[in-house]
Amino acid sequence: MGGYDGYPEGAPCWADVTLPDLAAGKRFYGALLGWTFDEDAGPGAVAFSGGGRVAGLVPKRDGRMPTAWGVYFATPDAKGLAVRIAAAGGRLVSGPLPAGPSGATAVAADPGGAVFGLWQPGVHTGFERTGEPGSFCWTEVYTRDPERADAFYESVFGFEGADPDGTDGEFRTWSPAGAAPGPDTAFGGRALMGDAFPAEMPAHFLVYFAVGDCDATAEACVELGGRLKAEPFDIAYGRMAVLHDDQGAGFAVLQRE
Repeated sequence: MGGYDGYPEGAPCWADVTLPDLAAGKRFYGALLGWTFDEDAGPGAVAFSGGGRVAGLVPKRDGRMPTAWGVYFATPDAKGLAVRIAAAGGRLVSGPLPAGPSGATAVAADPGGAVFGLWQPGVHTGFERTGEPGSFCWTEVYTRDPERADAFYESVFGFEGADPDGTDGEFRTWSPAGAAPGPDTAFGGRALMGDAFPAEMPAHFLVYFAVGDCDATAEACVELGGRLKAEPFDIAYGRMAVLHDDQGAGFAVLQRE
């Protein structure tokens, strides 16, 4: 596995949301997470927190595109990674395509259909702030076929997997290639889609943002026109909630212990 001076290959390095109304998205996330926006970011908008890049807002090109958050994994060679993805049973949805001086991008799907992005950096290397309130802190793929998902991501990206005590295979954490697997190095993981998920819901990634107060953020989401998919609850890492913005895009927030 390769890497570059920045995010190692396979690390989550960017997240963006595709929205039908970009101006409404700026109002919602600006009020909820305190984001400011670069008004010269082309057709989309780059969100900032504490002076650093934290996410992107992208306008929907047509009605067939989902209103959803997506995560991108870093790579120094998007074309080479695309070959590995196909060989492991995944598929390329689009790209790899150049994004001007910013870098190159592709969209792929794992064998279960969960969609994720690839980012080969140029001048845009990805997140400039993570793990702090208002910024990305975690991601996980929800799947009905955990064994196949584990084999795919751990072979394509070299992720180091660990099964936390008491999860009985329903949840697995992932650490970067070559790292000792465990909570101190994990950046995300894989979760089993059980009976609580509607049968028609496809495999998907969930993107998490750190917040200082999970309950207050959940309340604010509703006040801003969003809704709660999962009300705040305690987990081993802190307190989290799953939210939908006022246009229907789902994401999670996490208040660390």
